[in-house]
Amino acid sequence: MGIFSHSLFYHYLSAKIFGSSVKDFIASAFAGFGKKIGIETKGLLSSATIAHCSDEAEHGLDSPSYPWPHKGILSSYDPASIRRGHQVYQQVCASCHSMSLISYRDLVGVAYAEEETKAMAAEFEVEDGPNDEGEMFTRPGKLSDCFPQPYANEQAARFANGGAYPPDLSLITKARHNGQNYVFTLLTGYRDPPAGISIREGLHYNPYFPGGAIAMPKMLNDGAIEYEDGTPATESQMGKDVVTFLSWAAEPEMEERKLWIFVLSLALLQAAYYRRLKWSIFKSRKLVLDVVN
Repeated sequence: MGIFSHSLFYHYLSAKIFGSSVKDFIASAFAGFGKKIGIETKGLLSSATIAHCSDEAEHGLDSPSYPWPHKGILSSYDPASIRRGHQVYQQVCASCHSMSLISYRDLVGVAYAEEETKAMAAEFEVEDGPNDEGEMFTRPGKLSDCFPQPYANEQAARFANGGAYPPDLSLITKARHNGQNYVFTLLTGYRDPPAGISIREGLHYNPYFPGGAIAMPKMLNDGAIEYEDGTPATESQMGKDVVTFLSWAAEPEMEERKLWIFVLSLALLQAAYYRRLKWSIFKSRKLVLDVVN
Protein backbone atom coordinates (compact mmCIF):
# COMPACT_ATOMS: atom_id res chain seq x y z
CA MET A 1 0.00 0.00 0.00
CA GLY A 2 1.45 3.40 -0.98
CA ILE A 3 1.97 6.56 1.06
CA PHE A 4 -1.33 8.09 -0.05
CA SER A 5 -3.35 4.93 0.71
CA HIS A 6 -1.89 4.61 4.22
CA SER A 7 -2.65 8.28 4.93
CA LEU A 8 -6.28 8.01 3.76
CA PHE A 9 -6.89 4.84 5.78
CA TYR A 10 -5.45 6.38 8.95
CA HIS A 11 -7.49 9.60 8.75
CA TYR A 12 -10.66 7.71 7.78
CA LEU A 13 -10.42 5.66 11.00
CA SER A 14 -9.81 8.84 13.00
CA ALA A 15 -12.93 10.43 11.52
CA LYS A 16 -15.04 7.35 12.33
CA ILE A 17 -13.82 7.06 15.92
CA PHE A 18 -13.94 10.73 16.92
CA GLY A 19 -16.94 11.71 14.82
CA SER A 20 -15.21 14.22 12.58
CA SER A 21 -16.98 15.60 9.54
CA VAL A 22 -16.18 14.46 6.01
CA LYS A 23 -14.70 17.89 5.29
CA ASP A 24 -12.32 17.61 8.26
CA PHE A 25 -11.44 14.07 7.20
CA ILE A 26 -10.48 15.14 3.68
CA ALA A 27 -8.50 18.17 4.90
CA SER A 28 -6.56 16.18 7.48
CA ALA A 29 -5.90 13.36 5.00
CA PHE A 30 -4.36 15.64 2.39
CA ALA A 31 -2.41 17.56 5.05
CA GLY A 32 -0.89 14.32 6.28
CA PHE A 33 -0.15 13.22 2.72
CA GLY A 34 1.60 16.54 1.99
CA LYS A 35 3.68 16.22 5.13
CA LYS A 36 4.78 12.71 4.18
CA ILE A 37 5.61 13.83 0.65
CA GLY A 38 7.68 16.70 2.09
CA ILE A 39 9.60 14.31 4.32
CA GLU A 40 10.19 11.89 1.44
CA THR A 41 11.33 14.73 -0.87
CA LYS A 42 13.69 16.08 1.76
CA GLY A 43 15.10 12.60 2.22
CA LEU A 44 15.62 12.19 -1.53
CA LEU A 45 17.38 15.57 -1.79
CA SER A 46 19.62 14.70 1.15
CA SER A 47 20.46 11.36 -0.44
CA ALA A 48 21.24 13.07 -3.77
CA THR A 49 23.53 15.58 -2.02
CA ILE A 50 25.37 12.80 -0.19
CA ALA A 51 25.68 10.81 -3.43
CA HIS A 52 27.06 13.87 -5.27
CA CYS A 53 29.66 14.52 -2.55
CA SER A 54 30.56 10.84 -2.53
CA ASP A 55 30.98 10.87 -6.33
CA GLU A 56 33.27 13.92 -6.13
CA ALA A 57 35.38 12.24 -3.46
CA GLU A 58 35.61 9.02 -5.47
CA HIS A 59 36.20 10.43 -8.96
CA GLY A 60 37.67 13.85 -8.16
CA LEU A 61 36.43 17.31 -9.07
CA ASP A 62 35.65 18.07 -12.70
CA SER A 63 38.49 19.88 -14.43
CA PRO A 64 37.65 23.32 -15.85
CA SER A 65 38.13 23.88 -19.57
CA TYR A 66 40.99 26.07 -20.77
CA PRO A 67 41.39 27.79 -24.17
CA TRP A 68 44.32 25.78 -25.52
CA PRO A 69 45.78 27.65 -28.54
CA HIS A 70 46.20 24.49 -30.62
CA LYS A 71 42.59 23.30 -30.28
CA GLY A 72 41.19 25.45 -33.08
CA ILE A 73 40.07 23.95 -36.37
CA LEU A 74 43.16 25.15 -38.23
CA SER A 75 45.39 25.96 -35.23
CA SER A 76 48.83 24.42 -34.82
CA TYR A 77 51.18 23.67 -31.94
CA ASP A 78 53.48 26.37 -30.59
CA PRO A 79 57.05 25.06 -31.17
CA ALA A 80 58.46 27.31 -28.43
CA SER A 81 55.93 25.92 -25.94
CA ILE A 82 56.75 22.34 -26.98
CA ARG A 83 60.45 23.03 -26.41
CA ARG A 84 59.82 24.55 -22.99
CA GLY A 85 57.47 21.67 -22.14
CA HIS A 86 60.15 19.15 -23.07
CA GLN A 87 62.53 21.00 -20.77
CA VAL A 88 59.99 20.72 -17.93
CA TYR A 89 59.59 17.01 -18.64
CA GLN A 90 63.35 16.44 -18.65
CA GLN A 91 64.07 18.35 -15.46
CA VAL A 92 60.93 17.61 -13.44
CA CYS A 93 59.02 14.57 -14.74
CA ALA A 94 61.57 12.23 -16.34
CA SER A 95 62.98 11.06 -13.01
CA CYS A 96 59.75 9.09 -12.39
CA HIS A 97 57.69 9.00 -15.61
CA SER A 98 58.67 7.32 -18.87
CA MET A 99 57.69 8.21 -22.44
CA SER A 100 58.40 4.90 -24.13
CA LEU A 101 56.64 5.73 -27.43
CA ILE A 102 58.64 8.89 -28.20
CA SER A 103 62.11 8.82 -29.79
CA TYR A 104 64.59 11.66 -30.12
CA ARG A 105 64.12 11.92 -33.88
CA ASP A 106 60.50 12.93 -33.27
CA LEU A 107 61.78 16.20 -31.82
CA VAL A 108 63.76 17.14 -34.93
CA GLY A 109 62.09 19.98 -36.81
CA VAL A 110 59.45 20.36 -34.11
CA ALA A 111 61.31 21.83 -31.15
CA TYR A 112 65.02 21.27 -31.88
CA ALA A 113 67.46 21.23 -34.75
CA GLU A 114 68.98 17.89 -35.73
CA GLU A 115 72.40 18.65 -34.22
CA GLU A 116 70.83 19.73 -30.93
CA THR A 117 68.81 16.53 -30.77
CA LYS A 118 71.83 14.34 -31.54
CA ALA A 119 73.80 15.98 -28.73
CA MET A 120 70.85 15.52 -26.38
CA ALA A 121 70.53 11.82 -27.21
CA ALA A 122 74.28 11.24 -26.81
CA GLU A 123 74.10 12.35 -23.17
CA PHE A 124 72.53 8.99 -22.25
CA GLU A 125 74.07 5.52 -22.31
CA VAL A 126 71.95 2.89 -24.03
CA GLU A 127 72.35 -0.87 -23.67
CA ASP A 128 72.67 -2.53 -27.06
CA GLY A 129 73.79 -5.79 -28.53
CA PRO A 130 74.67 -8.50 -28.62
CA ASN A 131 78.02 -7.89 -30.28
CA ASP A 132 80.07 -10.40 -32.27
CA GLU A 133 81.02 -12.11 -29.03
CA GLY A 134 77.40 -12.44 -27.92
CA GLU A 135 77.69 -9.87 -25.15
CA MET A 136 75.58 -6.79 -24.46
CA PHE A 137 77.31 -3.42 -24.47
CA THR A 138 76.53 0.22 -23.85
CA ARG A 139 76.79 3.04 -26.36
CA PRO A 140 75.84 6.72 -26.55
CA GLY A 141 72.25 7.33 -27.52
CA LYS A 142 71.26 8.25 -31.05
CA LEU A 143 68.25 9.74 -32.80
CA SER A 144 66.46 6.43 -33.28
CA ASP A 145 66.49 5.66 -29.53
CA CYS A 146 63.43 6.23 -27.40
CA PHE A 147 63.54 8.39 -24.30
CA PRO A 148 65.36 6.54 -21.47
CA GLN A 149 63.35 4.64 -18.88
CA PRO A 150 63.67 5.90 -15.28
CA TYR A 151 63.32 2.37 -13.84
CA ALA A 152 64.38 -1.07 -15.00
CA ASN A 153 60.90 -2.57 -14.49
CA GLU A 154 57.54 -1.99 -12.83
CA GLN A 155 58.58 -3.61 -9.56
CA ALA A 156 61.53 -1.23 -9.22
CA ALA A 157 59.24 1.73 -9.96
CA ARG A 158 56.74 0.69 -7.29
CA PHE A 159 59.46 0.07 -4.73
CA ALA A 160 60.91 3.55 -5.29
CA ASN A 161 57.49 5.25 -5.06
CA GLY A 162 55.94 3.59 -2.04
CA GLY A 163 53.88 1.11 -4.05
CA ALA A 164 52.56 3.63 -6.59
CA TYR A 165 53.37 3.10 -10.26
CA PRO A 166 54.08 6.31 -12.22
CA PRO A 167 52.21 6.00 -15.55
CA ASP A 168 53.87 6.36 -18.92
CA LEU A 169 53.19 9.85 -20.29
CA SER A 170 53.35 9.12 -24.03
CA LEU A 171 49.54 9.08 -24.39
CA ILE A 172 48.49 10.53 -21.04
CA THR A 173 46.40 13.37 -22.54
CA LYS A 174 44.40 10.80 -24.54
CA ALA A 175 44.19 8.22 -21.75
CA ARG A 176 42.46 10.47 -19.22
CA HIS A 177 38.98 11.97 -19.34
CA ASN A 178 39.14 15.65 -20.33
CA GLY A 179 42.83 14.96 -21.12
CA GLN A 180 44.71 18.25 -21.34
CA ASN A 181 42.48 20.06 -18.86
CA TYR A 182 42.75 17.19 -16.37
CA VAL A 183 46.56 16.99 -16.53
CA PHE A 184 46.97 20.76 -16.16
CA THR A 185 44.50 20.93 -13.27
CA LEU A 186 46.10 17.95 -11.55
CA LEU A 187 49.58 19.50 -11.74
CA THR A 188 48.40 22.87 -10.41
CA GLY A 189 45.57 21.73 -8.13
CA TYR A 190 47.40 20.75 -4.94
CA ARG A 191 45.78 22.14 -1.79
CA ASP A 192 45.93 21.75 1.97
CA PRO A 193 43.35 19.16 3.03
CA PRO A 194 40.14 20.72 4.38
CA ALA A 195 39.09 20.36 8.00
CA GLY A 196 38.06 16.82 8.83
CA ILE A 197 40.06 15.24 6.00
CA SER A 198 43.14 13.29 7.02
CA ILE A 199 45.73 12.13 4.49
CA ARG A 200 48.00 9.27 5.45
CA GLU A 201 51.73 9.69 5.40
CA GLY A 202 53.27 9.51 1.94
CA LEU A 203 50.18 10.86 0.15
CA HIS A 204 49.24 14.40 -0.83
CA TYR A 205 45.83 16.06 -1.08
CA ASN A 206 44.62 16.94 -4.57
CA PRO A 207 40.84 17.29 -5.04
CA TYR A 208 41.11 16.62 -8.79
CA PHE A 209 42.64 13.17 -8.31
CA PRO A 210 40.23 10.25 -7.78
CA GLY A 211 39.99 9.71 -4.04
CA GLY A 212 41.69 13.03 -3.30
CA ALA A 213 44.98 11.45 -2.18
CA ILE A 214 47.87 11.11 -4.64
CA ALA A 215 51.36 9.70 -4.13
CA MET A 216 53.02 12.27 -6.40
CA PRO A 217 54.00 15.42 -4.48
CA LYS A 218 53.55 18.91 -5.88
CA MET A 219 56.25 19.17 -8.56
CA LEU A 220 55.61 22.55 -10.19
CA ASN A 221 56.68 25.52 -8.12
CA ASP A 222 57.49 29.03 -9.26
CA GLY A 223 61.12 29.21 -10.38
CA ALA A 224 61.64 25.44 -10.19
CA ILE A 225 63.53 25.56 -13.50
CA GLU A 226 65.11 28.25 -15.66
CA TYR A 227 63.81 28.41 -19.22
CA GLU A 228 66.40 28.70 -21.98
CA ASP A 229 64.46 31.50 -23.69
CA GLY A 230 64.06 33.56 -20.52
CA THR A 231 60.32 32.99 -20.10
CA PRO A 232 59.30 33.35 -16.41
CA ALA A 233 58.93 29.82 -15.04
CA THR A 234 55.73 30.26 -13.05
CA GLU A 235 53.67 27.30 -11.94
CA SER A 236 50.92 27.91 -14.50
CA GLN A 237 53.43 28.58 -17.31
CA MET A 238 55.26 25.30 -16.65
CA GLY A 239 51.93 23.47 -16.46
CA LYS A 240 50.78 24.93 -19.78
CA ASP A 241 54.08 24.13 -21.52
CA VAL A 242 54.39 20.55 -20.29
CA VAL A 243 50.74 19.84 -21.22
CA THR A 244 51.38 21.28 -24.70
CA PHE A 245 54.40 18.98 -25.02
CA LEU A 246 52.40 15.95 -23.84
CA SER A 247 49.55 16.82 -26.22
CA TRP A 248 52.00 16.93 -29.12
CA ALA A 249 53.49 13.60 -28.00
CA ALA A 250 50.02 12.01 -28.03
CA GLU A 251 49.03 13.53 -31.40
CA PRO A 252 52.14 14.44 -33.41
CA GLU A 253 50.12 14.10 -36.64
CA MET A 254 47.48 16.66 -35.61
CA GLU A 255 48.78 19.48 -37.83
CA GLU A 256 48.99 17.19 -40.87
CA ARG A 257 45.45 15.96 -40.23
CA LYS A 258 44.13 19.52 -40.01
CA LEU A 259 45.96 20.39 -43.24
CA TRP A 260 44.23 17.50 -45.02
CA ILE A 261 40.87 18.72 -43.72
CA PHE A 262 41.60 22.12 -45.26
CA VAL A 263 42.65 20.59 -48.59
CA LEU A 264 39.62 18.28 -48.73
CA SER A 265 37.33 21.21 -47.91
CA LEU A 266 38.68 23.13 -50.91
CA ALA A 267 38.23 20.07 -53.12
CA LEU A 268 34.64 19.69 -51.89
CA LEU A 269 33.87 23.33 -52.70
CA GLN A 270 35.29 22.91 -56.20
CA ALA A 271 33.26 19.75 -56.74
CA ALA A 272 30.07 21.51 -55.62
CA TYR A 273 30.74 24.44 -57.96
CA TYR A 274 31.52 22.13 -60.91
CA ARG A 275 28.36 20.11 -60.28
CA ARG A 276 26.22 23.25 -60.22
CA LEU A 277 27.92 24.57 -63.37
CA LYS A 278 27.35 21.37 -65.36
CA TRP A 279 23.84 20.54 -64.19
CA SER A 280 22.41 24.06 -64.21
CA ILE A 281 21.89 23.76 -68.00
CA PHE A 282 19.59 20.76 -67.62
CA LYS A 283 17.76 22.09 -64.58
CA SER A 284 16.96 25.43 -66.25
CA ARG A 285 16.03 23.97 -69.66
CA LYS A 286 12.43 24.34 -70.72
CA LEU A 287 10.91 21.79 -73.11
CA VAL A 288 8.02 22.95 -75.29
CA LEU A 289 5.95 20.51 -77.30
CA ASP A 290 5.01 22.03 -80.65
CA VAL A 291 1.90 20.28 -81.86
CA VAL A 292 1.52 20.48 -85.63
CA ASN A 293 -2.09 20.90 -86.66
